[in-house]
Amino acid sequence: MRNSGSAARPSTRAEAAARRSSSRLPRLLDEAAHAFAQRGYAAASVRDIVGPVGMLPGSLYCHFETKEALLVAVYREGVERIGAAVDSAIAAVDEPWQRLEAACVAHLMTLLDQTDYSQVVIRVRPSDAPDAADELIQLRDSYEKRFARLVAALPLARPTDRSTLRLMLMGALNWSQTWYRQGRGLAPDRIARRFVGLLKANLAAVTKEPA
Repeated sequence: MRNSGSAARPSTRAEAAARRSSSRLPRLLDEAAHAFAQRGYAAASVRDIVGPVGMLPGSLYCHFETKEALLVAVYREGVERIGAAVDSAIAAVDEPWQRLEAACVAHLMTLLDQTDYSQVVIRVRPSDAPDAADELIQLRDSYEKRFARLVAALPLARPTDRSTLRLMLMGALNWSQTWYRQGRGLAPDRIARRFVGLLKANLAAVTKEPA
């Protein structure tokens, strides 16, 4: 006996294709992150990215209008992961220097975890993809505003250019990925604490003990 007209209609080919396409998106982002991290943005071809997903090169454009748009999506995912780690690390900390230290530890441990997304954030420069440069810069700046606020809250002993201080600290943290070797020397959390400790030893305002 046939079902009445109220029964669900079979999915159309278009609907089935849309579901397959959507299910491939996370894997597509992962493969793009891997290709960009290993080869660099310019050298990673669309074929390199979509091949492991079982897609034809032209299928990429069902998800993203351009290769640059795909890069922005990967970069955004990387920035959001690092940002979430920093936000979680400082959530329960109140003292300004301790907040900065917790943020730097989370930042450095996430960058040095050697995941593809973190490597893309560090190694791909906006100038590598001029058509996407403005979006990449906005993502980077939105993340670094966290550190601008943390540095602005520091009790310093003397007038200091806090913008330059932030840039110097971020540069030191990010550059560590060029010389850091896992299992050799200090662990990432200790590196971050030493960086902040050097700043605090030279710049922190002295807190007077109550009489």
